[in-house]
Amino acid sequence: MLIPFATAVVVGLAVLWPGGAPPHERTGVGFDRQTQQATVTTVVEVDCKSVNASGETPTGDTSTAEGSSAQQQANGTCKKATVRVDTGKDKGRTFTEIVQPDQSRQLAQGQEVVVAYEPSAPKDLQYAVTDVNRKFPMALLAGIFALAVVVVGRMRGVMALVALAISFLVLTFFILPAILQGSNPLVVAVVGASAIMLIALYMCHGLSARTSVAVLGTLASLLLIGVLGSQFIGWASLTGNTDDNTGLIHGLYPSIDMSGLLLAGVIIGSLGVLDDVTVTQTSAVWELHEAKPSMGWRDLYRAGIRIGRDHIASVVNTLVLAYAGAALPLLLLFSIAQSSVGTVANSELVAEEIVRTLVGSIGLVASVPVTTALAALVVSADRPSSEPAAAAAAAPARAGRGRRRKR
Repeated sequence: MLIPFATAVVVGLAVLWPGGAPPHERTGVGFDRQTQQATVTTVVEVDCKSVNASGETPTGDTSTAEGSSAQQQANGTCKKATVRVDTGKDKGRTFTEIVQPDQSRQLAQGQEVVVAYEPSAPKDLQYAVTDVNRKFPMALLAGIFALAVVVVGRMRGVMALVALAISFLVLTFFILPAILQGSNPLVVAVVGASAIMLIALYMCHGLSARTSVAVLGTLASLLLIGVLGSQFIGWASLTGNTDDNTGLIHGLYPSIDMSGLLLAGVIIGSLGVLDDVTVTQTSAVWELHEAKPSMGWRDLYRAGIRIGRDHIASVVNTLVLAYAGAALPLLLLFSIAQSSVGTVANSELVAEEIVRTLVGSIGLVASVPVTTALAALVVSADRPSSEPAAAAAAAPARAGRGRRRKR
C-alpha cells in the first residue's frame, strides 16, 4: 500500500520541483531590504534638546510608546552611536545613529547589529540599524539542543537530527520556492509534507511494520486535515492576507493563492504533532502485544485507545496553548480595546488561528483511533495470538491427568 504512495510522492517532487525562487526587484520594505552586518564602535550621551535643535533625527527604530509626550523626549538624554559597516562594498564606512531614551532597542559599545542599506537614499541616510545580530546565541542554543538530543537519544537522536536537517532542506529548496513559482500551495504542501513524513519516520524508527503503520495513520489524518481545512477556510472566507508580511508577499507575487498558503501552513504545522501521536500509539500497541501475546486485536485496540485518550487530552491542550501563546500580543490588543469574545473571534486575525487550531486538533483526535486500529490489526496478523498453541500444548497434559484419575 505504501509503495504506490511513496512513488506518487517522488513523482510529485519531480514534477513540482522549482528552478529556484523567481527574482524580483527589492522593495526596501520589511524583510525585503538589503542588509549588512555592522558593529557599534562608540556610544555617547547627548542632550535630546540639542539633537532636535540641530535637525538630527533617529535613523533606525524610532517607534516610541504611545502617549509619550514630546516634552519628555526633548528633555531626556539621547544616545549618539557610531556604527561601522563590516560587510559589503562599503565595509569600514561609519555612520551615526540617534537613539531616543524611550526606544525599545538601545545600543551599546561593541554590540553587533544588522543595518539596512538603501542605495537610493541620500548618502548620510543610506544605512540604518534595524536589528541586533543574534547569530552567536542562536547558534549556541542550537548546539546545546543537538547535544541534549544526542546524549539522551544516542543513535536515534543522531538520526532525528539528520531527519530534521532534511526536513529543513525540503522546506527551503522545494516547498517555499515551488509556492513562489506559482504552484498550488495545497498540492505543494501535501507532497512536501508527505516527503518529510516518509524520510523522518523511516530514518528515525527504521524500516518496519510498526513504522509503516505510523505512516499510514499520519497520512489518513493529514488527508482529513486537508479536507476540513479547505472547507472551513472557504466557508469562513479567510483570505490569508492579514498582516504586513502576507501583504508584502501578495504584492510581490500576486499569483500566489493566499488562502491556499494558509491551508498549506495548517497541514505542515500539524505534521510534527501528528508524527508524535501516531508513533506513540503504534509503539504502545506493539508493547502491549509483547507484554501479553494472547491479546486479540479487539483487546489490543481497547487497551491502546485507553492510552490514546490520555495522549489526546495532553496534545490538544498543548496545541491550543501554543497557538494562544503565539497570538498573545494580538489578544492583549483586543483586551485593551474591551472587545467582546464574539467580536474577537469574528476578526480574521483570530479566526485564522481558531480554524488552524481546531482543524489540527480534529486531525490529532482522529489519528488516535485510526492508528490504534491499524496497529492492532497488523500486529495481530503478523504475530498471531499464542493462545491456540498454548491450549493445544495443554490438552495432552489434561488428558494424561484424566487417565491417571480413572485408574
